[in-house]
Amino acid sequence: MDLILRLEEAADYRLVEEITRDAFWDQHVPGCDEHYLAHMLRTSPDFIPELDFVAFIQEADKDWQLAGNIMYTTATIRTPEGDMEGIISFGPLSIAPVHQKKGIGAALVRHTIDMATRLNYSAILIYGDPMYYSRFGFVAAERYGIRTKDAYYSPALQALELISGSLSNAAGLFIESESYLIDSEAAEQFDKQFQPRVKGFKPSQLRFQELLAQSHT
Repeated sequence: MDLILRLEEAADYRLVEEITRDAFWDQHVPGCDEHYLAHMLRTSPDFIPELDFVAFIQEADKDWQLAGNIMYTTATIRTPEGDMEGIISFGPLSIAPVHQKKGIGAALVRHTIDMATRLNYSAILIYGDPMYYSRFGFVAAERYGIRTKDAYYSPALQALELISGSLSNAAGLFIESESYLIDSEAAEQFDKQFQPRVKGFKPSQLRFQELLAQSHT
């Protein structure tokens, strides 16, 4: 398998949204809205185009195929001393189901961590499963005293220092981009542009609920 990572281009947009829909459908809840999120992020003032990467793969004698995407936004940590700068977040990270478990997601994460470091960002905070993201060096944000915007510690809230010590005095609330506040009605309307799909259940929804249940003050 050959793999190429490059910045997303306008010609990729629709396919990225289709891949995102396929990747997240029924994963956390019945259906998904991550494809609408991807669509809206590109016009957000918090969007970081320099970290918006797509992955193309070529296997055997097949043509190159767009297999995945990762998107980043700026964020902040609200501390008693004020809002911290240099904080970023990513999501969605989307890999086409047919190309999952091939290391493509890991390649996108590692590449963009390196790029974010070169761009002098200080830390990355995300919501994700620690069973996956710990391999990249992410740790529970609780280690740094960082809570969700609702003042809960959550095992899903993960942090990675890009500059050593950058989170040593970061106790506070993680405030992600308002772009992640999805208008559910608008998302439903956007979804009608795609092939109809039945919403259902997957075991991964139980893991999502498990992580939510572990939040605490």
